[in-house]
Amino acid sequence: MNNKKHERVTETIAHEAARFIEEAASDQSLITVTRALPSAKGDRMTVFVTVFSEAQEGPAIAFLARQREAFSDHLKSHARIAPLPRVDFEIDAGEKARRHLEELSGS
Repeated sequence: MNNKKHERVTETIAHEAARFIEEAASDQSLITVTRALPSAKGDRMTVFVTVFSEAQEGPAIAFLARQREAFSDHLKSHARIAPLPRVDFEIDAGEKARRHLEELSGS
């Protein structure tokens, strides 16, 4: 897969993940998609999220893991991607660290 196609697929999956989460998630926490990252082979994609409040991170990731199949169905009907990569969800530790440093610096 060429670089431009990688970028387009990555962007599409991140966008569709945000749409899916907005529709499927409850109001118990705020889940925000920060980015998506493809594997070297392109057969897997990791979607990174932040969760507010931090106490809800575990339940939010568990929810997203349970909804993986539903998200694949959402992608099949809303995005023209073939072959469809396997999508995993993870907490964006880099974004979490950046926010913590921002709080410490008083910005």
